[in-house]
Amino acid sequence: MVDAGPFGALRIAPSILAADFGALAREVERIDAETDWLHIDVMDGHFVPNVSIGPPVVKSLRPYSARFFDCHLMMSDPGRYLEAFRSAGANGCTVHVEVGGTEGLIADARALGLRVGLAANPDTPFERVAPFLGDIDLLLLMTVFPGFGGQSFMAAVLEKVSQARAEVDRAGLELDVEVDGGIDESTAPLAVGAGANVLVAGSAIFSRADPLVAARTLRAAALGARE
Repeated sequence: MVDAGPFGALRIAPSILAADFGALAREVERIDAETDWLHIDVMDGHFVPNVSIGPPVVKSLRPYSARFFDCHLMMSDPGRYLEAFRSAGANGCTVHVEVGGTEGLIADARALGLRVGLAANPDTPFERVAPFLGDIDLLLLMTVFPGFGGQSFMAAVLEKVSQARAEVDRAGLELDVEVDGGIDESTAPLAVGAGANVLVAGSAIFSRADPLVAARTLRAAALGARE
């Protein structure tokens, strides 16, 4: 099992959704020096209106990266695939609270030895995820509606990020707060200031002329918000 690192540490998690799929291994290696976790978006064309990748791609990437594989399962029935993703090399799997059956999904992921994440869409209230905070390792608060990369950051979600951080700190929980969607060098400080510690960025890294420099710039912006 790849070590995810200490809870609460600042992490940059490049999303391969924005990478060149024709040279995915090279893209992953190219940004390795500024990668803490590698974020892998899985879309089923049902829960979200798009289709991306599955366990075979995760397996093909595993030899090219020793980083923590943070798999975001945007799927209507993620429970059917948890074991397949674990076997392919996923280290953590995040499921959406909106699909239901949350307690069972958390238990199934835990039994497989996966690091357990729970995600919420921008319009899902904090109260939907709050009961599960003590049972998970990661709370992913979407700052765009999932399904497509390159969307604009939704600042209204920052209030939910602040709620999550306040509850994590109040209860002394070992829990990472992750944000995904429209994260770049201008929005990263806002997210970190609100309490996020894991930043998923796709276009802001892979769509730049030099993705490694872009990731480094993003980290510097995020660290500045922690000072």
